[in-house]
Amino acid sequence: MPNKKTWKAIEKTLEDAVSIAFDTCHKIYVLQDEGQHQQMESYGYDPLIRIESIGVESALLQLKDWYAQSCGLRFINAVRTVDGDQNDGFTNLIAQFE
Repeated sequence: MPNKKTWKAIEKTLEDAVSIAFDTCHKIYVLQDEGQHQQMESYGYDPLIRIESIGVESALLQLKDWYAQSCGLRFINAVRTVDGDQNDGFTNLIAQFE
């Protein structure tokens, strides 16, 4: 399980994020803007939870729960909309196999 410093950094990221999403297997995302929220909605992600509806503390607890439920391929990425290469919008918060 990630250390307290890692979770504290994730909590900080949640403060400015729009929502969190989970594919119910191993992909966990902190969506940093409305465009990414809409993208995950179009992909059919469920759960997809707006942080404003549950608060940062509850969002962090939810991420910890999803992470604990996930398989070894699990990761948590922050995702923001960028111009150009979409991959530039991804930031590892907890990388796979960490």
